[in-house]
Amino acid sequence: MSNPDPMTAMRRPLATFAATHCAWHTEGDGRVGVITLNRPTRKNPLTFDSYAELRDLFRAMAHASDVRAVVLRGAEGNFCSGGDVFEIIEPLTRMAIPELLAFTRLTGDLVKAMRACPQPIIAAVDGVCAGAGAILAMASDLRLATPEARTAFLFTKVGLAGCDMGACALLPRIIGQGRTAELLYTGRVMTAAEGERWGFYNRLVPAASLFDEAIAMATTLATGPTFAHGMTKTMLQQEWNVSVETAIEMEAQAQALCMGTQDFRRAFEAFAARATPVFEGH
Repeated sequence: MSNPDPMTAMRRPLATFAATHCAWHTEGDGRVGVITLNRPTRKNPLTFDSYAELRDLFRAMAHASDVRAVVLRGAEGNFCSGGDVFEIIEPLTRMAIPELLAFTRLTGDLVKAMRACPQPIIAAVDGVCAGAGAILAMASDLRLATPEARTAFLFTKVGLAGCDMGACALLPRIIGQGRTAELLYTGRVMTAAEGERWGFYNRLVPAASLFDEAIAMATTLATGPTFAHGMTKTMLQQEWNVSVETAIEMEAQAQALCMGTQDFRRAFEAFAARATPVFEGH
């Protein structure tokens, strides 16, 4: 018997990831990972530990053998209220610049990990979505929200700049420069209706069906061509930094790689047989 491919052997299931500062489980035969920010009595704020754990979890996604799409949500009617006032904000006021920079780099590393993980991330947003919580929604690939969702990049409300965790780079790509400037300068709430109209939210759904809708969307993506989805995410991330000519060449190379996968062959064979393709992720 031949030895298994060494790169394949490096992949590990994430279903058993031991989360302690958020809730983690998988659905859909393990293909959909669900991250729940679960401090509902305080509207699911983040702590130093939860920032680090989320960063590590998203970094681990690159080597997952099971999870193909991710749903990110908050518990009990709110998404995330940002950094915990007493567990993050108050300690930060007593830190020196080197420690402050270590913290801001930690928060930025979480966004980098979300953007670098190959799986599409769907944010399911209800209620409060503020500060770093709004950034988590922004850093996701797709966003569903309830009509009650209230999103605010409120850094100026606490005397900070709006340029936090990549907001000045990513948010204009989603809603435009002018709208971004308004939200980051004023810190005001973006209503769910505005968020949908501006393209921040892909669509609004009733609160009672938010999670089911997010799982349905994630399941659809998880049963699709995994390698190709990861390539699409990579190109969406990288092509903002290059010329159109370079982007076209990048896409030519990326698509050629996808054409070399068994998923591409399976899709053709299924089409020829008038059947539904079954993608295996390679």
